[in-house]
Amino acid sequence: MPVKVRFWGVRGSIACPSSKHVVYGGNTSCVDIECAGGHLILDAGTGLRNLGQELLQSPSRRAVLLLTHTHWDHINGFPFFAPAYCPGWRLRVLAGHLGESGGIESVLASQMAQPLFPIPLDAMKADLSYEDFKAGTVLTDLIPGVTVRTAPLNHPNGATGYRIETDGIAIAFITDTEHVPGVPDANVLALMQDADLAIYDSTYTDAEYPAKAGWGHSTWEEGVRLARQSGVKELVLFHHDPDHDDEVMARIEREARAACNNVLVARDNMVLTLERGRQAQPE
Repeated sequence: MPVKVRFWGVRGSIACPSSKHVVYGGNTSCVDIECAGGHLILDAGTGLRNLGQELLQSPSRRAVLLLTHTHWDHINGFPFFAPAYCPGWRLRVLAGHLGESGGIESVLASQMAQPLFPIPLDAMKADLSYEDFKAGTVLTDLIPGVTVRTAPLNHPNGATGYRIETDGIAIAFITDTEHVPGVPDANVLALMQDADLAIYDSTYTDAEYPAKAGWGHSTWEEGVRLARQSGVKELVLFHHDPDHDDEVMARIEREARAACNNVLVARDNMVLTLERGRQAQPE
């Protein structure tokens, strides 16, 4: 069975639903990977709400949510994920950076505590489990036939990168990581090595990066350099700066494709189909 990757939110920092963010989208980080074993959701930004509405129409009644980290733009869709309120639904929520900081359940409960939010976490009536692991762990019990490799990323307060392997297909999801210019990140290279698809934090351009050093993000040019070094078959630029409207993103897309012929720029609702031995096919 092919693996489908659908982008429900591709923006970083803050949602930007404006007339200047139509082509590439304005929802924050959320990607759904659908394979024979079920749904693996990466991040819970504002795009998670629309994914939840879609899943309510699906025969599936279970999913796994992997969080890269818990900055607002990656979790503020969670209170609006409709399946979490449905008895009979099963949702596992995992994070790899909070084991010594109270755990993922505590963070999500805090987000939904008054006076920040009117509905508490325990209003969710699905069968939910909250699980903490240490980045670097290999996860093999999430979905049948799926192995998830993890690694720590260079980001304020910590973050986790993922490599999803199933049926001979490998997908790397690496967002909210800051590179050191001229020094390839070994953790990132390991996650990306020979991947069929690598989704990479491309918040800035190389020209913009010096003014943003220390903010925890990378550039599309660094993504291209890492993809070349690691033999990635298809690179997807992701986590777009909210100041990069459609005009700016179109320019970045032209420049990226001129530099690398196997690069795509993520858009809200973009769907890629992956099959063993074939390049990712957009729908």
